[in-house]
Amino acid sequence: MTASQSYISIRGVGKSFGAVHAVEDVSFDIGRGEFFSLLGPSGCGKTTLLRMLAGFEQPSRGEILIDGQPMSKIAPNRRPTNMVFQNYAIFPHLDVRANIGYGLARLRLPKKELDAIIDQALETIKLPGYGSRRPDQLSGGQRQRVALARALVCKPKVLLLDEPLGALDKKLREEMQLELRQIQRQVGITFVFVTHDQEEALTMSDRIAIMARGKVLQIDTATRIYETPNCRTVADFIGTMNFFEGRVTALRGSDVEIDGGPLGTLLAGMGDHRPQVGDRVSVAVRPEKLRLLKTKPAPGPNTIAGRMGPEAYLGDRSHYYVEAPGHSARIAVAAQKLTRSVEACVDEGQGVWISWAPEASVLLPAN
Repeated sequence: MTASQSYISIRGVGKSFGAVHAVEDVSFDIGRGEFFSLLGPSGCGKTTLLRMLAGFEQPSRGEILIDGQPMSKIAPNRRPTNMVFQNYAIFPHLDVRANIGYGLARLRLPKKELDAIIDQALETIKLPGYGSRRPDQLSGGQRQRVALARALVCKPKVLLLDEPLGALDKKLREEMQLELRQIQRQVGITFVFVTHDQEEALTMSDRIAIMARGKVLQIDTATRIYETPNCRTVADFIGTMNFFEGRVTALRGSDVEIDGGPLGTLLAGMGDHRPQVGDRVSVAVRPEKLRLLKTKPAPGPNTIAGRMGPEAYLGDRSHYYVEAPGHSARIAVAAQKLTRSVEACVDEGQGVWISWAPEASVLLPAN
């Protein structure tokens, strides 16, 4: 992203709490109208970074700019941001209309104009006719939508969302993911969303920043982060991944030949990693990229013999776990339940083979 496209610019930002470095030298840009997610495990620094954007924490070093304006000397209540929290933070003694209009009270708008704004907000969050209800008369998803509407009616340049769907059950959370993305597209406001839920980030985001130990490891679209992670930490955090270790023995055009030891010869596409002959590397393969075979395939690279382990039945698909000699971890293979194919119907303890195409591999530096 070029400087002219940047709407939020985070430049060399760090935050320390005594000897603990919560955020370390983070720099990236977010575009106008982008749905941008900060994703990572607990303690990675994502919430601290969000709080620095809001002004609740001040950077120990570096600067944050929004729409070209430095934020370091601007108080939270004067920043062009608003925030939605996980616990909703709506007032239990006020009805829905009063909650949504609370932030507009300081503007002293005529009642007719205020009512029109609130009515439009209720339409946007798909709760028309709910204005007179109290928060205790609403479901968790409805309360979260009210909190969202209250933040949006003030027309912030940036909406900050701190794990706002974390308190919802799985089905409702999935429904709210789609609604939240639709609302963001409708209003066109820049969203910065914090979550530790991988599926949530992949579903909603234009781009995702993966964080670990206070650092940003990769920023990219959901597709590229899932399909082409740039390091083992990212590959291991996003979804399920199988890792096979080996040493590069030959470079064949766009492919890399690897000696996988007891696993035999492995072949992977070059990708962004450019190894040399003799380098130690990791070959990462998603479970859904693997084929599980009941009969022995023709000899070739990326073919591993093993024995069927346990099955995890997930309804629309199953995860099979195969034990291969010389490989310490079980190999996960995902099979969609489109049909009950012969290859998928294998008893535990039975001999099987796993194979995959070179282009299904992600080549990474050794761990």
